[in-house]
Amino acid sequence: MDQSVLPRTAASNALDAPTACAIHFTLNGAPVTREIPAWTTLLDLLREGCGLTGTKKGCDHGQCGACTVLVDGKRVNSCLTLAVMKDGSDIVTIEGMGEEDALHPLQQAFIDHDAFQCGYCTPGQICSAQGLINEGKAHTEDEVRELMSGNICRCGAYPNIVTAVVQVLRQSPRGGAPSQEPRA
Repeated sequence: MDQSVLPRTAASNALDAPTACAIHFTLNGAPVTREIPAWTTLLDLLREGCGLTGTKKGCDHGQCGACTVLVDGKRVNSCLTLAVMKDGSDIVTIEGMGEEDALHPLQQAFIDHDAFQCGYCTPGQICSAQGLINEGKAHTEDEVRELMSGNICRCGAYPNIVTAVVQVLRQSPRGGAPSQEPRA
């Protein structure tokens, strides 16, 4: 049957509806408003819509952790998250973790312990580590390894990553990094 002669239904009319949505959120301490297609992932919004390319697109299936960012202080795989789901949220990317003249303690620890080789996974590793510290569940190297297992390093810098995270973990009374507000 010719599809053009089928009667219009409510479902087919819905397909013709506008697909752009307004989203408002705080990004690295600054308010942001964007008009985006409803199917836009948080990863694509950050990289393409906001120009923050520190968050990496690795597997695009939530299996490598390269896209990890902090949403309301919790670690999120941004490739699996629709941006519209985070309307009103506080989002922190690697670009919001430190200052030009004062690195975040995790950034400094990664440098101090040579916790990266190619560096591709490093932004996701650092954001995930901060989320792990915020959760307050990791107290030992084994717990850090287990709770960071969703972040893959193809170079195999895991021992140095664990050492860096544990160093920062032990620097605060709560077992977390010294609280730092994201830069505006």
